[in-house]
Amino acid sequence: MTPLDKPLKRELVVDGQAYTLTIDPDGMKLVAKGKRNGIALAWKDILSGDAGLAAALQASVSG
Repeated sequence: MTPLDKPLKRELVVDGQAYTLTIDPDGMKLVAKGKRNGIALAWKDILSGDAGLAAALQASVSG
């Protein structure tokens, strides 16, 4: 297996909107193309089952 030791970025399109997905050793971040802020999820939150709560809290603060 190849270790994830640096950020990996990929572009994806959801409902016609372009996003950048960054996966790094700390977690993942999804940002609308051309924007700086997005939704970030830490691996520990995903593994503990708190990912939904973390995303909802971050969205309520950001939006």
